[in-house]
Amino acid sequence: MSGDCTAVRLYESVGAIDAQAWDACAGPGNPFMTHAFLSILEESGSVGEGTGWQPLPLVVEASDGTIVAAAPSYAKAHSQGEYVFDHGWADAWERAGGQYYPKIQIAAPFSPVPGPRLLLRDADAAGALIAGIEMVVRNNGLSSAHATFVEEAQVPLFRAAGWLIRQDSQFHWTNDGYASFDDFLGELSSRKRKDIRKERERAKEGLEIVHLTGDDIREAHWDAFWHFYQDTGARKWGQPYLTRAFFSLLSERMGSRVLLMLAQRDGVPIAGALNLIGADTLYGRYWGASEEVPFLHFELCYYQAIDAAIALGLDRVEAGAQGSHKLARGYRPVPTWSAHFIPDAGFRRAVADFLKHESMAVEEDRRHLETHAPFKKGGAETD
Repeated sequence: MSGDCTAVRLYESVGAIDAQAWDACAGPGNPFMTHAFLSILEESGSVGEGTGWQPLPLVVEASDGTIVAAAPSYAKAHSQGEYVFDHGWADAWERAGGQYYPKIQIAAPFSPVPGPRLLLRDADAAGALIAGIEMVVRNNGLSSAHATFVEEAQVPLFRAAGWLIRQDSQFHWTNDGYASFDDFLGELSSRKRKDIRKERERAKEGLEIVHLTGDDIREAHWDAFWHFYQDTGARKWGQPYLTRAFFSLLSERMGSRVLLMLAQRDGVPIAGALNLIGADTLYGRYWGASEEVPFLHFELCYYQAIDAAIALGLDRVEAGAQGSHKLARGYRPVPTWSAHFIPDAGFRRAVADFLKHESMAVEEDRRHLETHAPFKKGGAETD
């Protein structure tokens, strides 16, 4: 370690921490862990007072004051916007006379995006960072801490510290060196190729689809997308998680990492999909539409994302949580991970037993889904 670890410190916001110091820990690869993204959430009012997401970032400092590790942690007053569902745990704990909320959440808010949750400038600081999170839970009499969508490489760090490990599945598309979308289609069975081509033709009929990034994204584009996002948010979650100001700040401060896809009819946007560009991954996040157009959701969120990833030379498309309908469109099931610290021994045993059975079911489901992937099973096929 770059000097002995002398302090584990809580801050009231990521914005209160020096941006360069935070990003030296987070690294450039995952946009959702950057100081810019997390502070935009704070400044826009998407997290903070009244949202149930109270920022409490935790850092580890070396003896010379250098921040060597950080965690994007939040005091949560509910379990919304997490995509790893623990409502049953909360109900069980409260029926037993406990108080489940507030809890500590280490996460990218509202983003089911795998990535580092222990942001480590110095790998040797991981233990001190995890111990600091546990200390916050114990010293404040909290029920638990949860690190969600932890990248697989960090799972052993949590497991070694005694945290419970939970797994789920997402559907990701992998770029196996494709030069074009047709190149990718060549890996699918003949029937699936034909199905996808028909879907794309129907979805795009009478529409123009544009990809916008950086300065090409104007406030009028965000106004249109905000309308789409509000409609989707109201139907999925009851109310949108992000404020309108979030999108303007995102464009202003992270515009080069934003890819906004719009479907336009006679120059007027009728649907949109928002993506963030990582070092090797295109992250699909939000979608919405003002018209019902058959297959347009698949076109904007899945097929256009593949087109963009190939053009940008990216390795993967991660198109968000759930959605077995992605399987038929070339997105394969992969494991996702979360880690859970529960100090009460009895509650921990009950959750551990639940996770043991849940894990077996998740793995079996993933194996079953893989057998239905649309890729060729061997032998040549022609259209």
